[in-house]
Amino acid sequence: MSNDIKNASCRDVSDGELVQRSQGGELAAFEELAFRHEEKVYSLAMRMLRHEQDAEDVTQQSFLNAMENLQNFRGDSSFSTWICRIAIHGALKLIRKRKSRSMVSLDEAAGEEGDHGTIPHPEYIADWRESPEVLVHRNEIQKLLEDALSGLDEKHRMVFLLRDVEGFSVKETAELLGLTETNVKVRLLRARLQLREVLTRTLGDPDTRVVRHHKHAR
Repeated sequence: MSNDIKNASCRDVSDGELVQRSQGGELAAFEELAFRHEEKVYSLAMRMLRHEQDAEDVTQQSFLNAMENLQNFRGDSSFSTWICRIAIHGALKLIRKRKSRSMVSLDEAAGEEGDHGTIPHPEYIADWRESPEVLVHRNEIQKLLEDALSGLDEKHRMVFLLRDVEGFSVKETAELLGLTETNVKVRLLRARLQLREVLTRTLGDPDTRVVRHHKHAR
């Protein structure tokens, strides 16, 4: 059977069946899984690393690691979630190696918050119809949100990315980053507040704007 025929036979089946066929040694089935999820994995790696070549390397290595460890996949989560976890660990491992670059180290990015009670007060306020964690799924503001996300410091950006963009639970986010669930919640709140203030300058209702000292803008 030709490769084209084999690949065609994989296109209309579920990820679960493709995993089973891949575990049985069918290369075309794994190639279809990679085809389906490569863009998502690359986008995740790119958001975390903000470097095209690094994101490409992590994406490629993630699927190689998945192929090598496919027999250990038991289906407790979807293949999509599993491959994203592999990519996240790969990206975090690469961040650890960036000691000579002007980035926050993983120890600082994944360390505990020193003050759980201090939440920054926004300097610029306006009513929104929807919150940042909802708007993240709206295609028309993806570029705007990506730019705002790039302005967050590493520790807050990682939590928002995993929890609100990728949809991992608070518990999963905590496990991935080596944090407590309380710490994840604090960082998530801070990230949402910071993003809300940045995005409000573009998306806020001008009639409800409040600037510093709570004076209404005219």
